[in-house]
Amino acid sequence: QVQLVDSGGGLVQAGGSLRLSCAASGRTFSTYGMAWFRQAPGKEREFVAAITGSGGSTHYADAVKGRFTISRDNAKNTVYLQMNILKPEDTAVYYCAASPYSSGSNGDLYRYWGQGTQVTVSS
Repeated sequence: QVQLVDSGGGLVQAGGSLRLSCAASGRTFSTYGMAWFRQAPGKEREFVAAITGSGGSTHYADAVKGRFTISRDNAKNTVYLQMNILKPEDTAVYYCAASPYSSGSNGDLYRYWGQGTQVTVSS
């Protein structure tokens, strides 16, 4: 069982950077795979990035590969999403998610979700 709180969203210009944070409760945080998803108005939720419990492996959607970096600090029970070279199409509500199973791109793997944080990228 984990509780997730997303933060760090905001308004930035195209080409800018933003770092999202996801603070988790629970002493077993390091056993959970973590991920970021996003959802734009009128669109389906889409996978952004995932990281294993140890932080040893990461996976990214093609749309963000090379621009976004997911990381975690298990000592602080926190997951981050560093977003660089932001584009208007990155505009969405971003959600942190935790999986008690293997991490991956399928949202059904993730049992626990943050409340979401809005990212808006202006052109």
